[in-house]
Amino acid sequence: MNEKIIKGRKNGMLVLLLSIVIYAAVIVGTITGGMIAEETGNPVLVIICLVVMCTAWMLWMGLKVLRPQEALVLTLFGKYVGTLKEPGFYFVNPFCTAVNPAAKTKLNQSGDVKSGSNGANAAEAAEAANRKISLKIMTLNNNRQKINDCLGNPVEIGIAVTWRIVDTAKAVFNVDNYKEFLSLQCDSALRNIVRIYPYDVAPNVDTTGDGIADEGSLRGSSDTVAERIRDEIQKRVNEAGIEVVEARITYLAYAPEIAAVMLQRQQASAIIDARKMIVDGAVGMVEMALERLSENEVVTLDEERKAAMVSNLLVVLCGNHDAQPVVNSGSLY
Repeated sequence: MNEKIIKGRKNGMLVLLLSIVIYAAVIVGTITGGMIAEETGNPVLVIICLVVMCTAWMLWMGLKVLRPQEALVLTLFGKYVGTLKEPGFYFVNPFCTAVNPAAKTKLNQSGDVKSGSNGANAAEAAEAANRKISLKIMTLNNNRQKINDCLGNPVEIGIAVTWRIVDTAKAVFNVDNYKEFLSLQCDSALRNIVRIYPYDVAPNVDTTGDGIADEGSLRGSSDTVAERIRDEIQKRVNEAGIEVVEARITYLAYAPEIAAVMLQRQQASAIIDARKMIVDGAVGMVEMALERLSENEVVTLDEERKAAMVSNLLVVLCGNHDAQPVVNSGSLY
């Protein structure tokens, strides 16, 4: 279905003034016809005026007002005739019907889509009833989802998608409800992308598909992940005439059932890294101490004494608490 733009029909004000003139003429004609009918007994003019009065109001059905960034998809007896996009006061065929299957579907800023107008105020209900399609950039903030990453760890993630309609014919006729369609495709695309990445950097994980392990992760590569999510959603909603402007991760965390365990894992990893640094520094200090003692010939130690000294220095340097010195007042041997 290709979009057809209707142009050159901004005659709404002319038709409105014409209808007012017609009704004024009908009133005058009715009064005149009544006087003539009394004199001649011929009510033809009165009948004509009454018929015109009962049918002229149909002209008002063809009056359409569009504000900036609004569109109106029109059908005539089930056939698509075109779309009004430019702001103005239009007159179209009074029998044309505006179509918008998502007129009563609302996009929540902190939830998902909902249908119906329960709880909506009068302005929202009127906006849904006029079946205009908004061409503005809109935001969809879907509910958080629990998804397993590439390592099987459940994570909770939420995204915010900014989008707009670029082809009204595709949005109306190619899908049943373009807002619900977009929401479902966002959920599906999010699952497909998240399962490729680990939550944090993990060894031997290929996130790009080139067969080489990389350091991609949901937490560390949020911009790259968001761009891939946007591209994935765009491929899925092209047939609905929707352009995805941007997709951003708004929430990312481990699922509650494993959050405490993963925190302990991160703490253990940090402790191990710190211990490695402490041991490396301690070994270097012991080597330096033995070399300095040997160079300056302060004391000559056999292998057994060197081993004891190394053991004592490592205990002092690697211990969690301050060492309690023991003074040896006797001979070294």
